[in-house]
Amino acid sequence: MTRARPRSLGAIVGAAAADAILIAAFAVTGRGSHDERLDLLGVVGTAWPFLAGAAIGWVAIRAWRRPLAVWPTGVVVWACALVGGMLLRVLTGQGTATAFIIVAALTLALFLIGWRAAVAAALEFRTRRRTGAAAR
Repeated sequence: MTRARPRSLGAIVGAAAADAILIAAFAVTGRGSHDERLDLLGVVGTAWPFLAGAAIGWVAIRAWRRPLAVWPTGVVVWACALVGGMLLRVLTGQGTATAFIIVAALTLALFLIGWRAAVAAALEFRTRRRTGAAAR
C-alpha cells in the first residue's frame, strides 16, 4: 500500500489538513471523555503537542513527496506525533499516564495511518476497476 503518490498541491494541503483535523478530533474526543471543557483554548492546549510532533514528522520524512503513502509517510507522521506529543506533554507538565499513551498510540494510528490506508485502498480499487474495464 505504498503506491499512493499524488504530489499535487491539493493532495499535500489535503493530507496536512486531514492530519491536523484528526489530531484535533483526538483531542476533542479525549477531553469529552474526561468531562473537560470543549472550548477552543482547551482543545488547542491538548492538541498542540501532537500537532507539533506530526509537523516534525512531516519535515523529517518530507511528507510532501508522498503525502498519501501509508509507508513511510503515515507511519513516521504517527510515530512522531505520538512520541513528540508525549515528550512535549512531559516538558510542559501535562500527564502521560500509561493508559493515555496506549490510547493515544492506538487512536492516532487509526487516524493518521488509517485514513491513508483507506485512500490507498480506494485508489487501488479505482485503478483495478479501470484496468479491468479496459481489458474487456
